[in-house]
Amino acid sequence: MIKIYHNPRCRKSREGLDLLEKSEKDYEVVLYLENVPTHDELKTIIKQLGIPAIELVRKNEAIWKEQFKGKALSENEIIDAMVENPKLIERPIVVNGNKAVIGRPLEEINKIV
Repeated sequence: MIKIYHNPRCRKSREGLDLLEKSEKDYEVVLYLENVPTHDELKTIIKQLGIPAIELVRKNEAIWKEQFKGKALSENEIIDAMVENPKLIERPIVVNGNKAVIGRPLEEINKIV
């Protein structure tokens, strides 16, 4: 089952959801601001993305700039920051099986659906 970690207020996230709807494949929408992924879930997603945790962080968010920017943080500390402040999580994230992509640019989603 395909999963999209979605924020309805984000244009890119809405575009990603629209792409999935048009694909006519089964998918599940995870409203990650309401149903925040656990530390272990985020760790798994980051592994599926094949990136360091810092690449999943929205670094222009005020929370990041005020509380974390410029600090030497471990992978686990970065993941904890995203769990505590889910608006720091880049979106949309689409997971299919053991693969995941960040839907920026949108075409990335086509690689796994």
